[in-house]
Amino acid sequence: MTSHPQPVYHDVCHTSDMASRMVRARLDDDSAAALRMLVGSGLTESEAVRTALIEAMARRTSDDGVRAACERLMADPAEVARMQRLNDELEDETVPWPD
Repeated sequence: MTSHPQPVYHDVCHTSDMASRMVRARLDDDSAAALRMLVGSGLTESEAVRTALIEAMARRTSDDGVRAACERLMADPAEVARMQRLNDELEDETVPWPD
C-alpha cells in the first residue's frame, strides 16, 4: 500500500525581524521523518525548515567551492605534475598489506 504525502498547513507567525515569505511543501515520508527529528530536538517546524535550508545551502556552497578549487588546480599543468610526483612518492612508500 502506497502512502500519499499529506499537505502540511501552518499558522503564520510574523515578527519585525522575519522575512514575510511563506512556503508550502508536500512532505514525502523521508522529509516528514526528518522534520519530526528536528522538531523533536526542540525546534519549531519553521525553525527546523529554515535551519535545514541554511545548512543545505552551506553544504552546496562548500561543495561548489571545493569543486572550483579542484578545477583550477587541474587546469594548471605545473600543479598536476606536482601532484603526480607526490602521488608517485606515496606509492613508493606504501607498505604491502599483510596476508
